[in-house]
Amino acid sequence: MITAKSITKSFDGCLRLKGVDCEFGTGKTNLIIGKSGSGKTVMLKSLVGLYEVDSGDILYDGRSLQNMSKYERKEIHKEIGMLFQGSALFDSLTVEENVRFPLDMFTNDTYKQRRERAHFCLQRVNLDSNCYNLYPSQISGGMQKRVAIARAISLKPKYLFCDEPNSGLDPVTSAVIDDLIAEITKEYGITTIINTHDMNSVMTLGEHIVFIDSGEKCWEGTRDDILTAKNERLEMFLAPAKRARFGN
Repeated sequence: MITAKSITKSFDGCLRLKGVDCEFGTGKTNLIIGKSGSGKTVMLKSLVGLYEVDSGDILYDGRSLQNMSKYERKEIHKEIGMLFQGSALFDSLTVEENVRFPLDMFTNDTYKQRRERAHFCLQRVNLDSNCYNLYPSQISGGMQKRVAIARAISLKPKYLFCDEPNSGLDPVTSAVIDDLIAEITKEYGITTIINTHDMNSVMTLGEHIVFIDSGEKCWEGTRDDILTAKNERLEMFLAPAKRARFGN
């Protein structure tokens, strides 16, 4: 579980997060949603420790991120998997080498053990061994995203952060990626937090949803009640998706 306790964050005097409180449960797909500029990306980056919050605290299963030493932060980063918006694969490394990279950096395992773990993760995301020696430029966007997921789980993370995981993907491939994230979350009991504006993902993955608007947490709930929630700002955010789904 990850808990945000009254966190605030500002840039150049502009308050981007305004005392946000919320909990993200273990073994659940937790979503942060909101329009562009709402603060949802600042929220995600603050939770993962890429931004230092101005006030408040972030707890990883009761461990205060704000009170950790540099060594303790380095250790907890080993428990975190990150899926970046553009996959962020290394162009000069093969598929296998990309997945093995965190293992090379953070473990003392033998080469054989690291290679076996990389292969296991690639198999888990349903990638055929024929692509292991290919470079990112030689595979599709959907396959690149699978490689990025395999890399994110290579160190057996307790926490998984996903920044717009379906960005640039077609609807069919997006649905496959959503299913894969949900399966991995349940299978390994991970605390997964996803930053998205994709309403298909919201309705598929939204076991727990936090809606951020103008830096404030305006609504919290599940995919089962989001479309009928009585919240004016949430209704305005959802209006285009509702029209697309149900018509005028």
